[in-house]
Order: sequence, then C-alpha cells, then structure tokens
Amino acid sequence: MAVARSPSLAATPDPGIRTARNGGDFFMNLPPRQNTTDGSFCQAYLLKISGDLTPDFLVVDRGTLEYENSARGALPPEPAGAPAAPPRLRSPCSGAGATIGRWRRDGMAQDKKDGLILVTGGAGFIGSNLVAHYLSRGRNVRVLDNLSRAGTEKNLKWLQSMGSSRLELVVGDVVDHEQLREVARDADVIFHLAAQVAVTTSVDDPRHDFMVNALGAFNLLEAARESGRKPVVVFSSTNKVYGGMESAGVELAESGYRYRDLPHGVSEEWPLDFHSPYGCSKGTADQYVRDYARIYGLPTVVFRQSCIYGPRQFGNEDQGWVAHFVISALFGRPITIYGDGYQVRDVLHVDDLVAAFDLAVENVERVRGRIYNIGGGPDNVISLRWLVELLAERLGRPIEVSFSDWRPGDQRVYVSDIRKANSELGWTPRIGAREGIERLLSWVRENRELFDWARG
Repeated sequence: MAVARSPSLAATPDPGIRTARNGGDFFMNLPPRQNTTDGSFCQAYLLKISGDLTPDFLVVDRGTLEYENSARGALPPEPAGAPAAPPRLRSPCSGAGATIGRWRRDGMAQDKKDGLILVTGGAGFIGSNLVAHYLSRGRNVRVLDNLSRAGTEKNLKWLQSMGSSRLELVVGDVVDHEQLREVARDADVIFHLAAQVAVTTSVDDPRHDFMVNALGAFNLLEAARESGRKPVVVFSSTNKVYGGMESAGVELAESGYRYRDLPHGVSEEWPLDFHSPYGCSKGTADQYVRDYARIYGLPTVVFRQSCIYGPRQFGNEDQGWVAHFVISALFGRPITIYGDGYQVRDVLHVDDLVAAFDLAVENVERVRGRIYNIGGGPDNVISLRWLVELLAERLGRPIEVSFSDWRPGDQRVYVSDIRKANSELGWTPRIGAREGIERLLSWVRENRELFDWARG
C-alpha cells in the first residue's frame, strides 16, 4: 500500500494559513481544532489530488494523512468497465483507520453531493420545484425564504404535505448576513434563487432591488466562503444582463421578431449591457458569483435563464408572463400586452431547468466558474400573440387582450444559444413549448382552489 505523508506539524498549533508541497499533492493548512477524544490538536488540510480526480476535501489529521489505492473495505464495487478505484481517505484523528470519504469518478467527494442542500427562495416557483425534486431523492433540504411573494405559502404547504422529515424551513431574508451565515454553515450545495424578480418593481424601488439581488448574492457568497466547506453554489441569473441588445440585427417576421444573424440565439460571449435597475442588480450578482470561483476557489456555476414556466408558478403581468397568460385566460380575466405582442422568447419548462441544475452539480469540478445561457433555445420559441392564440384554441373561446406602451429594457426578441450547456453539461430541453404550456394549463385547471384571487 502506497502511503503519502503530509508535512510535519509544529508542536504548537499554528492558526495561520500556509501551504506546502509533498510530491504531487498539494496541502493547505487551516486553523487547527482540538480532538474531542484525547484533547490533542488535530490539523485540518485541504487536499487536492493531482490528475483527473481533483476534488477539494477537508481532512482532519494529527500529522499524518494516508490515502490508499488497494484496500476497498466495505465500499460497493465499481460498475463493470469502470476505471481503477479512486483513493480511500483515512485519518488517524477521525479514529483508527476510519474511512472519511470516497472520491467519485467525476471528481467530487460523494459525501458532499449527498450532503445538505440549501435553497434560498425555496418556497418560490422554481425553488419549490427544485426542493420537491431533491426531497423525492431522499436528500436533506433546508429552505430559506421570507415568504413575501404571492403563492409562496401555498408552495410551502405543498412541500410540507410530502411529509418529509428531511425538509427544514427557515423564514428569513438574504439581506441578513448573520442569519445567512448560520443557515449556510453546514450546506454542501447551495442554490441561490432568492431574488426581487420584476423589472417594474426595480424601477419603482431600485434600493430594495439592489439590497435583495446584489447585496443578497454577496451575503450568500460570503456565507459560503466563511463556512470553510467550499459548497457548490449555483446562481439563478437572467438574460436581462445582455440589455436591449440594440446592436443585434432584429427584424419583424410574420410570427414575430427574430435575429437576422444569430440563428442559434445569444451566446455567453455576447457583451454585457445592464438595462434597468433589475438588470444592474442581477448582473452585479452574476459577476460576483463568477469571480468568487476565480478568487476564492468556490465551485460556482451561473445560469443566465430565459423564460421559465411550469406548475407552482403564480405569475402576474410583472413577472412570469406565461403563467400569467394561462391563469388569466382560464379564469376569463383580460390580458394587457405591453408592446405590439410580437415579442419573442425561448421558453423552458421548469422540469428541464431542474435537470440542468442537477447536471451543474454533478459536473461542478469540471465546469466550476463557468456561465451558461439556459432556456428553451431556438426549438422552443414563441411570441406573446402565439400564446394567446394557443390558449384561445385550447379553451375554445377568444381571449380578451389590450395593448399598452413598451416597458423599459424590454427586448423585442431573446433566444438563448444553449449549445455550450449541451456540449459541457450534456443538457438539452426535453419538453416542447406546446406540450409544456398544455401541462401548465392542465395543472391550473386541476388546482383551481389555489387561484381564488383570479376567480374573483
């Protein structure tokens, strides 16, 4: 059995940070902590194994770190044709020869991926769908939500109806740094979804928008960094970071606006151009999340999301327009279109977004620090007028529609180029626009009691 030994520790614990190299392995000393069994001091190491398996792993050790390639112990066998077993980590400080972790072939320790998940904004539309997904997989999920948005209390009751003891709710706000530090202290994966989500609200109250979106994201990143666990952080950004895209050639076709020279849509290389306070606050957060991967080594991923829709979405005319149109049409309420109605968006069902979140976490060691445009892509493009026509067809009656002025920062067309996500994450949307909207319409019909406000 090959054994690598870490550099010797000083007799007196050194609370500082220093680095040392031993062969091909990299060790970083972290502040020592006292052994609970005999009172001696143990040292924490952040270990990186060179080569394809390069996870971060926090190891407690009294002065010698051992890893072995031969003994498998009680670990389950690898699938047929799998590569050689990755090392099993052992630490004298954890108990004689105790196994404290196992590498996955994709480079992340299994215990991190199976650890606690924190979802900020977990009672919202996307958050509740994501939380339900992980609860169904037997994961421990902590939700942080201030329950301020309409529908969150209904989503929360739905999550609680699953009867899972693995769900924990913390009512709080991302603007409270101390509370955020507490709820993130033991998280291994964090999905930061909490946000002020409406452009119109950001124009009316830009200070609140900044506090929630920009400062809230900064607080989250600091809480993740200060935890010392290097949790995976996936951030829900927006296509609004690209602004109005006035330099993109846009033309009006029979079905709606379209790009003249972007057949695949807008790629991640398109210049940032924040329009509206909302675009500025989300763009600020977007760049902070990316930079914390470069500067502090946090495993972060940014999703610049297009139009997401699906069940548990209580949309209104300020945000969540697909659900807003569906709910209004079903209950016979008039719809106001801001602009000419030929605006075009690529739409993505929330189930496909959840699948993308999963893949980001599964592949984070390979894609940390990267940004992806996530939407329905060119195959799932609809206009506002198209959606009204589809709903009239499905309901068998005309929909009452009026038109008003364009809103500031509104893009005439936005379509995500999703080829990077497909190439690097192996992700592609599975639910087409028509199918997904019909699913949403069915869900609203089956849950009419949730929409008492729309029936009035």
